[in-house]
Amino acid sequence: MSNVALFNPSQAPAFAKNRKELSPIAKALAGGSVGGGGKRISIKGGVFRLIDGGKEIAAIEDRYLDVVVVNAAPDVSRVFYAGSYDKDAAASAPDCWSQDGKLPSPDASNPQSTKCDGCPKNIAGSGQGNSRACRYQQRVAVVLANDMEGAVMQLTLPATSIFGKEEGDNRPLQAYARYLAAQNIDPSEVITRMKFDTKSESPKLHFKAMRWLTDDEFPTIQQQGKTDAAIKAITMTVAKMDNVSAPAPLKLEGKRPAAAPAPEPEEEAPAPKAKTKAKPAPLPAEDDEEPVVRKEEKKPNAVPKAKADLSAMVDDWDENE
Repeated sequence: MSNVALFNPSQAPAFAKNRKELSPIAKALAGGSVGGGGKRISIKGGVFRLIDGGKEIAAIEDRYLDVVVVNAAPDVSRVFYAGSYDKDAAASAPDCWSQDGKLPSPDASNPQSTKCDGCPKNIAGSGQGNSRACRYQQRVAVVLANDMEGAVMQLTLPATSIFGKEEGDNRPLQAYARYLAAQNIDPSEVITRMKFDTKSESPKLHFKAMRWLTDDEFPTIQQQGKTDAAIKAITMTVAKMDNVSAPAPLKLEGKRPAAAPAPEPEEEAPAPKAKTKAKPAPLPAEDDEEPVVRKEEKKPNAVPKAKADLSAMVDDWDENE
């Protein structure tokens, strides 16, 4: 998708002017600090991959992908595996996991604590290096910007793409959502560009707003966010799965009054610090894989190239269901 003109903060379409408050999507993606198994996009290996039923349909060669956020899980979830990662081992579910990031799921086979806060696996140093053995994840439902009426896809983001401070126009998810919220902009009202951080060794995304949706596009996004596919995309059902200083104002098209600066984002996930480091447990490299099983998928001999027209590709995708 080609570059488009940046937004003008002094203008906004009618639907944005008439909105009274930010949606649950905006609050969820900003970490709750503002006003209150199907198709998915994988970022494994630093490549955008379209996955359907556990199989890779296409890999996108571009380092960025333009999408529209249609829904988001209200909380950042957590997942913990006790054993080391072995790609040749039989599939197994996580030992412990949490839908809301506060309490372990009652379906977890090996809960590590009665609460996530204070859990020894939620302490820096309990994982590889200075990482936490219990991983953070944020689930988001998106559609491709050039196919808004097409398939709703799940995007599961690791901690490196969720938390942290902005560096110029490079923002992790929560900083991006807070930046929009400070200007009274909802993530579901704009086209968002997801771009890989080429300096990061593990897959890490930055987010940037590209343009307002039009008044004709916005109703489609509202409807897409209510579909079963969108609800499933943001719902974590591990046990039941088959296999698994104030920033400068954003320039937007349309008029919009200036807003207060965004709150200072946290540099990392809000977890307690360890008094003494726990013994590190070996874990796989940070990625966005489903927190359901550890099972190696068969890889094709060659990575398929993404079609130039992503909307046509998704149409083909839908016809093969």
